[in-house]
Amino acid sequence: MYALMDRIFNLEQNNANTKTEIMAGVTTFLTMAYIIIVNPAILEAAGIPKGPSMVATIIATAFGTLMMGLYANRPFAIAPYMGENAFIAFTVVKVLGYTWEAALGAVFLGGALFTILTLSGLKAWMAKAIPSSLKYSFAAGIGLFLTLIGLIKMGIVSAGVPDAPLHVGMINSKPVLIAVFGFIITAALLTKKVKGSILIGILATSAIAFIMKAAPLPHKIVSLPPSIRPLLFKIDLKSALSWKFFAVILVVFVMDFVDTIATLIGVSARSGMLDKNGNLPDIQRAMLCDALATVVGALAGTTTTGTYIESAAGVEAGGRTGLTAVTVAILFLLSLFFAPLFTAIPAAAYAPVLVIVGLLMLEAITKIDFKDYTETVPAFAVLVLMSFTFNIGIGMTAGFVLYPLFKIIDSRAREVHLGMWIFAVLSLLFFVFYPY
Repeated sequence: MYALMDRIFNLEQNNANTKTEIMAGVTTFLTMAYIIIVNPAILEAAGIPKGPSMVATIIATAFGTLMMGLYANRPFAIAPYMGENAFIAFTVVKVLGYTWEAALGAVFLGGALFTILTLSGLKAWMAKAIPSSLKYSFAAGIGLFLTLIGLIKMGIVSAGVPDAPLHVGMINSKPVLIAVFGFIITAALLTKKVKGSILIGILATSAIAFIMKAAPLPHKIVSLPPSIRPLLFKIDLKSALSWKFFAVILVVFVMDFVDTIATLIGVSARSGMLDKNGNLPDIQRAMLCDALATVVGALAGTTTTGTYIESAAGVEAGGRTGLTAVTVAILFLLSLFFAPLFTAIPAAAYAPVLVIVGLLMLEAITKIDFKDYTETVPAFAVLVLMSFTFNIGIGMTAGFVLYPLFKIIDSRAREVHLGMWIFAVLSLLFFVFYPY
């Protein structure tokens, strides 16, 4: 069995072993299983039925992640993006008044365009155009973004008032105290270099939450999945191809492109998968997985998919090959029938992991040359805007605009790759047409 796994995933070449890879996959799954519940809940605001939406979410996730594991041989999971689903539900449908069928048509077109660009080699070429300073700022920025999400889910940070938008949560409440315990125990295990410390931390914290009745145990373990028929192939291409939809398609395109690049480069930087030039070898394979998953996801009835930042949790747990991703995909498929069990993991158990992974990803910031302001100003914009706007795409595009701008200011425009100029133009269009 090991010989077969090694032949498929090149375990020895990647200094990996089957047990660690599977444990890393379980870790990634546990940190992102919330998408099974959260994505349908968000899309329900657009009128998309919740039950079929859950099935569509799982199908898109399993397809993309399985492809990432078997075709790209990377330990990354693919699922519907949190920012994009909110954009479709609340902006495109609720504010702009378009139907969810037309919105999914725009998602499908974006995925088809990504696929064409990837197969032509342009996406990989454009990925290499991004300077190392921005790539490392993506990693650190995603780390801060993950940290903020984790702190909110832990209950340590909550919404405040307009002049002070963030406020300390109910620190003395039972769920928050359990989450704090989860952070301390997981960090302690990492400090002692215990293998599988992240997974152990999640399971230990979950057990305590159940024992202390801070989280409900599932009422049942097995259930049949709802029918996906109400969503399957319901995209409205005719409406999506109209001129009035240009801004929507542009925003979907740019957000997906930069989120995918940022996450792939960011997580890869943390795991040491980048080459000496700061590029991810064979990145076009991972990008094709993202692109095709978006196409399949739209046809199934869900929004833009892409590489998930929670993949960093599995990477920290030792995941280095596609076996980690295959494990995640299998668990998601199982969740079609065991959703009550898998989704019983409380936020108090997985949220501390997001904070810890955020801490670990901050290491990338040490690789940025802080003496060169043409590099640090754009990188700084990426770092702060990702978290302070709660939007990875805003941080990415700000960095793409500021990088060539400050090279021009310092009379060093020749250092800017042609692809970066393309990113700058697309990013400017993103800010112009973004439905604020």
